[in-house]
Amino acid sequence: MGKQKGDGGRSKNRPSSSSLAASLLPSASSAAAVGFGGYVGSARLDTSISGDDSAPFLDVDSEVAQHLRRLARKDPVTKLKALQALATLFKQKAGKDIALIIPQWAFEYKRLLMDYNREVRRATHETMTNLVVAVGRDLAPHLKSLMGPWWFSQFDPVSEVSLAAKRSLQAAFPAQEKRLDAFILCTVEIFQYLEENLKLTPQSLSDKAVALDELEDMYHQAIASTLLALATLIDVFFSLRSETSGFEDIVAEPRNASKARATAISFAEKLFSDHKYFLDFLKSENPAVRSAAYSTLKSFIKSIPHVINDENMRTIAAAVLGAFQEKDPACHSSMWDAVLLFSKKFPESWAMINVQKNFLSRFWNFLRQQCFGSQQVSYPALVLFLDTVPSKLAGEQFFLDFFRNLWDGRNPLRSTVADRLAFFKAFKECYLFALQNASRYCSGVDAMQRFRVTLVGDILVKLLWSDYLFSGGFNHQDAGSSVKKTTPSVNLKYPWSYLEELGNCVIEILSESYLTEYDVLSPYSVAFREDCVGMFQQTANAEERAEHVERIIKFLSLLEQYSVKKGEAWPLVQLVGPMLANSFPLIKSSDIPDGIRLLTVAVSIFGPRATLHQLCNCSAGSPGSANPSERKLELADFMQAFSETFVPWCLSGHSSSINSRLDLLLELLNDEYFPKQWDIVVSCAINRATVRGRMEPGTVESERLVSLAMLLDKARVQITRKLLTGSSEYQHWYNPEAWYHELLESAAVLVACSSVTFNHSAAQFLGAVLGGLVNEKQISFVSKNTIILIFKEIEKRLLSFMAKSCLDSVKESDSILTAQILNVATTSEGSESTIEMAQASLDILNCSFFCLKSISEEVDLVSGILAAVFVIDWELDLIKMQEDAINDASHEKMKGRREVCQVAHDLCQRMKDGFCKSLSADIRKKLGNLLVQVVRFVILKEYKLRANIITSMCCSWLVEVLSRLCLDQAEEQKLLDQVLGKDQIWPSWIVADFTIGNGASILNMENDLQASFSLKFISLIDKLISRIGIGKVLCLDDGSIPLKESMDEESTRAWLAAEILCTWKWIDGTAVDSFLPLLSRYAKAGDHPSVHSLLDGILDILLSGALVQGQRGRLRLLNVWPALNDEIGKITEPFLRALLSLVVTLFKDGIWGRDKAIEMFEILMMKLYVGESINQNCLNILPSIITVLIQSLRQHNQLDLLDERLQHILRDWLHRTLMFPPLVEWTSGQDTEEWLELVIACYPLRSTPCIKSLKLVRDIGVEERTLVLELFRKQKHRTSVVANQLPVVRMLLSELLVICVGYCWKEFAEDDWEFFFSQVRSSIQSVVVMMEETTENVNDVVSDGLTSKSSDVLKQLDHLVSASDSSAVNVASNSLASFSLFREGWELQRSSKDDSSPIVLERWNPTIDRLIEAILRLFFCTGISESISSMYSHEAALVVAESRCCNSLFWQLIASNVINSSSQARERAVRAVEFWGLSTGSVSSLYAILFSSIQIPSLQLAAYVILSTEPVSRSAVVKGSDVVMDDVSSDDQESSSLVLPSEKSIQLQEELSFRVEKLSYEVLEMDLLAHERVNILLSWSLLLSHLWSLPASSPSREQLVQYVQGSGNSIILDCIFQHIPLEACYSQTLKKKDADLPPEASEAVSGATRAITTGSLLFAVESLWPVGTKSMASLAGALYGFMLRVFPAYVRGWFSEFRDRSTSSLIETFTRTWCSPALIVDELSQIKKADFADEMFSVSVSKSANEVVATYTKEETGMDLVIRLPATYPLRHVDVDCMRSLGISEVKQRKWLMSMMMFVRNQNGALAEAIRIWKSNLDKEFQGVEECPICYSVIHTDNHSLPRLACRTCKHKFHSACLYKWFSTSHKSSCPLCQSPF
Repeated sequence: MGKQKGDGGRSKNRPSSSSLAASLLPSASSAAAVGFGGYVGSARLDTSISGDDSAPFLDVDSEVAQHLRRLARKDPVTKLKALQALATLFKQKAGKDIALIIPQWAFEYKRLLMDYNREVRRATHETMTNLVVAVGRDLAPHLKSLMGPWWFSQFDPVSEVSLAAKRSLQAAFPAQEKRLDAFILCTVEIFQYLEENLKLTPQSLSDKAVALDELEDMYHQAIASTLLALATLIDVFFSLRSETSGFEDIVAEPRNASKARATAISFAEKLFSDHKYFLDFLKSENPAVRSAAYSTLKSFIKSIPHVINDENMRTIAAAVLGAFQEKDPACHSSMWDAVLLFSKKFPESWAMINVQKNFLSRFWNFLRQQCFGSQQVSYPALVLFLDTVPSKLAGEQFFLDFFRNLWDGRNPLRSTVADRLAFFKAFKECYLFALQNASRYCSGVDAMQRFRVTLVGDILVKLLWSDYLFSGGFNHQDAGSSVKKTTPSVNLKYPWSYLEELGNCVIEILSESYLTEYDVLSPYSVAFREDCVGMFQQTANAEERAEHVERIIKFLSLLEQYSVKKGEAWPLVQLVGPMLANSFPLIKSSDIPDGIRLLTVAVSIFGPRATLHQLCNCSAGSPGSANPSERKLELADFMQAFSETFVPWCLSGHSSSINSRLDLLLELLNDEYFPKQWDIVVSCAINRATVRGRMEPGTVESERLVSLAMLLDKARVQITRKLLTGSSEYQHWYNPEAWYHELLESAAVLVACSSVTFNHSAAQFLGAVLGGLVNEKQISFVSKNTIILIFKEIEKRLLSFMAKSCLDSVKESDSILTAQILNVATTSEGSESTIEMAQASLDILNCSFFCLKSISEEVDLVSGILAAVFVIDWELDLIKMQEDAINDASHEKMKGRREVCQVAHDLCQRMKDGFCKSLSADIRKKLGNLLVQVVRFVILKEYKLRANIITSMCCSWLVEVLSRLCLDQAEEQKLLDQVLGKDQIWPSWIVADFTIGNGASILNMENDLQASFSLKFISLIDKLISRIGIGKVLCLDDGSIPLKESMDEESTRAWLAAEILCTWKWIDGTAVDSFLPLLSRYAKAGDHPSVHSLLDGILDILLSGALVQGQRGRLRLLNVWPALNDEIGKITEPFLRALLSLVVTLFKDGIWGRDKAIEMFEILMMKLYVGESINQNCLNILPSIITVLIQSLRQHNQLDLLDERLQHILRDWLHRTLMFPPLVEWTSGQDTEEWLELVIACYPLRSTPCIKSLKLVRDIGVEERTLVLELFRKQKHRTSVVANQLPVVRMLLSELLVICVGYCWKEFAEDDWEFFFSQVRSSIQSVVVMMEETTENVNDVVSDGLTSKSSDVLKQLDHLVSASDSSAVNVASNSLASFSLFREGWELQRSSKDDSSPIVLERWNPTIDRLIEAILRLFFCTGISESISSMYSHEAALVVAESRCCNSLFWQLIASNVINSSSQARERAVRAVEFWGLSTGSVSSLYAILFSSIQIPSLQLAAYVILSTEPVSRSAVVKGSDVVMDDVSSDDQESSSLVLPSEKSIQLQEELSFRVEKLSYEVLEMDLLAHERVNILLSWSLLLSHLWSLPASSPSREQLVQYVQGSGNSIILDCIFQHIPLEACYSQTLKKKDADLPPEASEAVSGATRAITTGSLLFAVESLWPVGTKSMASLAGALYGFMLRVFPAYVRGWFSEFRDRSTSSLIETFTRTWCSPALIVDELSQIKKADFADEMFSVSVSKSANEVVATYTKEETGMDLVIRLPATYPLRHVDVDCMRSLGISEVKQRKWLMSMMMFVRNQNGALAEAIRIWKSNLDKEFQGVEECPICYSVIHTDNHSLPRLACRTCKHKFHSACLYKWFSTSHKSSCPLCQSPF
């Protein structure tokens, strides 16, 4: 942390100037102590020394004196430091020394108390505290001079300051008695000081130059504090109990108190008179002064009332009683104190003022204005004030005006809760005060009654009750109200809190009024009754009525809380009873829901019996008898009214009021008479005759049944709520069985079994009877037997619905459920009736499915119902999927079923939350069994839907079943066993025999015909694995989960994994793409024995199957490792294919290693040799497995042990193979092919990425190499005699040639090489002829297909590209591989310069060139075919591209040789293609390969390499850019360069143009790995690479730069930064940890840095495939870095227009951190290396400062320019400044400076080139070349051209670009100088 300003090295207590330090030296002593500034005490002394700083203090410590002197400074900081220093010194020095300075301190103390800065005042009191503590009793001589200001300071307006002052006073006088004695002693001095303060003016406060506003504030603070000090002092002297002064504990009167009091009276009278009764202070603009003045007046009125006499009373009364015009709430507390005290002390003063003018008008306005904001202070004072108002003034009209004005001052909408509470409390108190004190204002009983009735009618009813009932936006004049509006209607909605407080206020007033004056309630009761009756008139607005009823209900609730619970009877007798008696006939006849609700609330509050008594016995307007004994209702009368009036009315009809009537009926149920009441209700709803017969829909009985159902639902809710809360005193709410009834049971059975009544109303009734809508409401109103009967009928109807389904799979699923569930027979109703009954059944279940838990012992019934519901729900999925294929007629028929299925779906959704899991284990087991059977049935029998749709659907169903029914993994596995159980068509290959304890698997070889049926099931399992995990499906989670008790812990579903692998391909998936990666990841993640057991089990099953089958499926094509997965798929034998794919995956991913490989090898050897004979099946499969084992172990460098074991047995195999005749003599029946394949498999090869080279996998010894070479030469000698052309012979011979070239090339003789080249040339040439013929045919088909059908053309193309001889291609692939190995040996020989090498290069060079040219022709052939096809359609090009995937290794080898080809070979191949004369040429063919939608990375990389290098790059980017050399004069160019078309005619190749020029914003919305996005980045890579290859100063480069600058779309940069995670880069920039960058960010950073430093993009393109987020980030970063180097001005222009500040900041940080440092280093290095070759021009570089100084001298003139590179170069402009100039005018200097700035800022390239051009510009200017009058430069800053276009009139020359810009912006074609037509 830093030091305070100015504190360095010295203490705060030390002086801050040298003069102060000098003054600290001891001074001469003197007899007198002179105060600060020449003052002694309060008198100023004249001295001969002027100036504050030069006045020495005699006999005073110099340091203390200096700090005292500093207190006179104006700066508050100086004062604070001086006070702090003094406070410290007072603690350190002796009291006697400090006592000497008290006179000086007293003077400064007085002045500091008036200081404007509060901190100065606070520090003053703290210093004072230290002083009085230090001096102690020595303070006494000076007490009188200090006490006045000291007392004044106690009332500082700032609380912190006043507290500090009080602490200082208490420090001097700890005891209260001592403080009082000090005040009495200094009474005169205190009053004198206060008197002086009251005479102050703003100008007299300070002799310093202080702002006027500060002076005003200081003055007001001084006056306010003085007035408060005066008022408190008077209170102290006359009461000695002032809380403020701290003397509240003084009991006995001190000595001399009477004398001090007399002195105080004398001074007080004088002050009161001199200051005109302080009335002027009451008129002050400052509220603090006015508040203090009110406090002072209060003290005078209280303690010295005699100062107010007849002479001044009128004036004072007008001021005090008229004080209600005070608008500042800060003054209101003291104002009320003064007003209340004055009115009470001087009641006669009211007669001396104009009451209307001085008091009433102001007071009414005060009330209307909400007391100007002082509600908390003013409202509580109102009732006290009313008590002081004279009775002559406070009559009836006064109170009416008072309450109305007070009411108008309320603010219902924006007032705080505290303000509202204060308002209503004050209103209630004042209202009750008026009622209770009516005798004070009225003479006689009648007058008092009229006064009270008037208050009730005009205030309570018209104001409070009207506002409560009718406020909130409704016009209440039409509601029949007795209330007349007194204020305009305001359409505002009041908050309920306001209405609640208002209602409480009304109730409290009513309650208090009832206790004091009974008859007063009558007017209100009449109004209450009339208002309520008026609401129920037919003309009333329904919405308005609902609002009013709601408020009355809330009013009744408030009544209950306040009065009813206290036992008061008046609410019912006086208010509610008469109101209900008058309203009930209207409510009943009009069937008004709001009225019924009001009646219900009244019953719930006052009880059924009391309410019905008032309802039936009170007439309108009659409150009823007051005798409690006469108000009891007999039981018979109560029951009669209940049964005859309310029950029929509440159950009748289904109008909008039915819910309200039923609520009322429930409230009328009394616990004492509940059985009788419930019997009446049930008997009324259910006719006994109906139960014995039939109930027709639409009858009265049916309607009442629905009403009863609604009543039961409401009763269930109430029972549940009251059981939870215990909030009722009635016992029937706690005993559901009390609601059972015989008629209810009978009706439920009748409705359930009747097909006629099984409709919606019946469903509603049964749902209400059963209950179970939610888990908490499992309350049924019938017995368990009745519940079972009902659910059996429901099950029967659901199964009937399934049987009538139009979907065969659902229809036949009914048989599964029916067969599994005993004693169930479906009904035979019609289709429509079945749908209706199913709908009703589901409605019942929807309301009561939790009731199923109550009959959990009925396993078959519950599981059958739930299974049916699930199946009907699944039918909805099937219907949705088949809607497109259904015609209109069928769609209409299925509409009804779909609605039913939707209901079932909604029901299933409701049952998601753990309902099924809460069922018993037996039910869940049974239900799971049923649903699994249905799923298997549907997936195997549903043929109308596509297989992928049905498998996805069934997978979702199974996942749903597992999640809903299984509590743990054991139950999941048991359910999965049922899913995977054996049937007639599953599984196809392997069967798990679950009757065997260990889950053994047996092979199922007889099911080939039905294997296709299992594809859907495998697809289902594949989707199930992706949903729930492979561990659960294969029984691997948490170790082995036993499927049966008899199974051991190692039991897994290895058979299932083997089945999936054997199936290989299924709907939407393959074993390689989906299953094996999941299995591998799971095996890596868990090292549990069950995983190893699973893998071993799969291996055993597949190996056994492969040995049984015994079919050959050896991997062809050299056994190159990356091609293994592709080639394995070509094997037709399922077990071998599955076995190889498993082994490849597990070894490649490191799950299996060397030990497993050796173990497998030993097993195979045991299987191969059966005694002396050979197991032919094992021999057939052994080559492929050997290849996989060798490659797998070589990948992890673990081949040593297996290779050692293999060498021993391989020699035997070689000798055995040598015993066979040569291949040309091979005949069927011999084992030559098998053994030769086995030998070849032992010598695999591996490739580098994109097969740039082939590498040997094994290192073999001399003996083994000799045997291999002997085998090879044996075939060679015989081949020349007999040319056996069998494909198998050619293939084996070509493969043998590969391993011999790879492993034995150093031992080759000349005839061996001759044989090698003849074989390679023959095989490759045959493929070239075939491919060229195919290309020509494609050209013909496309040319002729412009008029043919698209489908026909596509078929022809597909036939052409797929009709090639695959065996020839395979042989050619081997030849290409052997040729690649030869070239690697050739390069090795050439690099080592080993003359002893057997390869004679000179002899075979022509052959090699022809072979390379043939390979290039093959490469161009496939590109031309795709390019020609793309001219027809994208689909046609796709056909050609896909054909390459069948021979991917062949094309990869082609690409490898193409990349390594020479420029001469490429040029010959390009010319041959152009000479060919097809529809497209070489460039188009290369772009077709590069941008192909089917990726073969090596091919695309080869295309990019050829396009970006010579000789193709010359024409690959710009159209018409042929090899033409331009002889450029040495003045403009150092050497000849390529010439491009002119700027206007330059055009990119079409493949690049629309990706560079016409790039749209749609690219930003593409997926980040979209194919077209990749092509766009590749296009820009080619463009930038070509531009970089051009000479820096060549016209070709300049024209291309200008073209891109003007036409290139900068969206490419936005696209680039979509791949660069800027946020991650920014966060790591803050941490300064490069290594911790996320992968994508690290790739982007690395790419950008490497592209800048190397000047190449090839590295990023090489790593692009396979396309992923990291490779795209690398390419994007490389592109950005390269663009910064090649197009700095272009990037800068894009960045300057960027509007997103956050993103631009991230881009700038990325550039500054990762790109700019390398760019700056490169730029400075180029400038330093540049040779400007001129004595007049020199350049110096400062790498540390990133600066370049360019010095140009010419004769007597010179100029130094400094170029500074910013840290974010090149996003920010380069700064150019002139350091020195000599002999150059200011105008020219500025022009040269600007020209340099323009050149370096517009340069798209190196800065060295910009500096060179600027230097050339100056040279030409000195040579006399005329500058362009527009840009004032000789050389144009953008295109570097000279002014050549001259005006024919004025002869001035202009740059063409400047002139074009002038014409386009000025909209004129005249000369800029002479204005003549140009």
